[in-house]
Amino acid sequence: MKFSSSSLAFVLAAVALYSCHSKGQADLVLVHGKIYTVDSAFTRAEALAVKDGKILAVGSDADIQNNYTAAETVDLGGKAVYPGFIDAHGHFVEYGNSLFTAALFGSTSFEEVVQRVKQFADAHPGLAWIQGRGWDQNKFPGKAFPENTLLNQLFPSTPVVLERVDGHALIANAKALELAGIHPGQILVGGTVETKKGKLTGILIDNAQGLIRRAMPMMTAAEFQQRIDSGQQHCFAQGLTTVTDPGLGRREVEGLDSLQKAGVLKMRVFVMLRDNKEVLDYYLPKGPYKTSLLYVKGVKAYADGALGSRGACLLQPYDDRPGWQGFLLSSPAHFDSLAARLTGTDWQLCTHAIGDSGNRMILTVYNKYLKEKNDKRWRVEHAQVINDADFDLFGKTSVIPSVQPTHATSDMYWAVERLGPVRMKGAYAFKRLLQQNGWLPLGTDFPVEDISPFKTFLAAVFRVDAKGYPAGGFQMENALTREETIRGMTIWAAKADCLEKEIGSLEPGKTADLVILDKDLMTVGQGEVLSTGVVATYAGGKKVYGR
Repeated sequence: MKFSSSSLAFVLAAVALYSCHSKGQADLVLVHGKIYTVDSAFTRAEALAVKDGKILAVGSDADIQNNYTAAETVDLGGKAVYPGFIDAHGHFVEYGNSLFTAALFGSTSFEEVVQRVKQFADAHPGLAWIQGRGWDQNKFPGKAFPENTLLNQLFPSTPVVLERVDGHALIANAKALELAGIHPGQILVGGTVETKKGKLTGILIDNAQGLIRRAMPMMTAAEFQQRIDSGQQHCFAQGLTTVTDPGLGRREVEGLDSLQKAGVLKMRVFVMLRDNKEVLDYYLPKGPYKTSLLYVKGVKAYADGALGSRGACLLQPYDDRPGWQGFLLSSPAHFDSLAARLTGTDWQLCTHAIGDSGNRMILTVYNKYLKEKNDKRWRVEHAQVINDADFDLFGKTSVIPSVQPTHATSDMYWAVERLGPVRMKGAYAFKRLLQQNGWLPLGTDFPVEDISPFKTFLAAVFRVDAKGYPAGGFQMENALTREETIRGMTIWAAKADCLEKEIGSLEPGKTADLVILDKDLMTVGQGEVLSTGVVATYAGGKKVYGR
């Protein structure tokens, strides 16, 4: 059969038209990249397609380009793509709030702290209460807790409340103490009101902080929205698309719910409820609450305080404070009762435990109720100091240790003074904890530590801080591999939140949360980790950050 030139042109056009229409329609296609899917085989691909906020397909450039057309195609130019980073333990609401208070992180003396507070107050005149966060007495000469004398002199009539870096202690001036009705000699469970020669120093540790927080003004809805939106923009710029927020109350949860319904909240948030009777009595009977962005499923309890403020509960006294072992924040009976209440429910019990005594007590309670391996995914947040005899209590009943690598590289300057060399072998032992269940979620605990996932990667893999200290790494026997660290920041963090079927890897059917980097974390050298930049972040297939 012969065709005229006009007939042949018609046939070719028809074939081209049919070929075009036979391709699948996508909203977004990425090509020419190094895409780490973080699936079970840690497969690498070149391209992917997104439709309606979900991953449509992943494969070679030819696979995707031959089978899909899209409204938007991005040529990655060889750049690395990872699933959107997930912070397994970060105080998202508190972080947003901290962006609007005096930043005291890195201060090397209390005089510097006071100077920063004065500068903040001068820049924000008329504040009813002056707030700040980030001081750490371990960075001050002598490493002793400060006193509020300077604050009293500079701010005689304005209340000032400054939180320690870890949120487990604060210093308040005399006016704030007066308004809160705090006086010397107050005794409470799980907290300390510090005095010197019978006078208040302004230092309140752990549960004592609640005495002053009850007197502080509540945030307005407009302020809450402003701070949450600012916080999520900072998160997106770091490649974070999901945050696990431990310890929220009803007002914060309802605020987040309202913002996601209004389309303001675009960050995915997994919520652990605060261990508070009113909060739990309201939420627990209702069961976990889940939307596309908000998952309220955890309950956050506190076993003890922090190592930096010597509130962590130890089996033996602190090496640098003989006779002092820290304390539990509630009685063992309280944790037993809470575990019993949650055992037959779908709620996750997630308990902050730092010291080896605090961890032992919580693990003993968990093992009592869980009994054997299971899929309830109860968690121990931080799991910072573990006695050698207690590591297997994680694996026996599938308890998840949720750790923050930068805690190790922040605390390493003074932790050995607190614990001594023997206990240090069971501290920040991420590799040993990983071996318990074969997976390990990673977070930052921001704003306690920096929000950066790249600092998490540096601390986990190379065991050094941002200054590259120490040469050769800190306790390198507990370093994680690059792949383990990426999994800890993505799919394992998702699994700890019971979300691994929806996010955490770039596989067909999953939500299209992804981050494009200008360097490849799987190959970059130690000295270049922190100079790795986020080119773009996508949440649910939508670009939420790009430079």
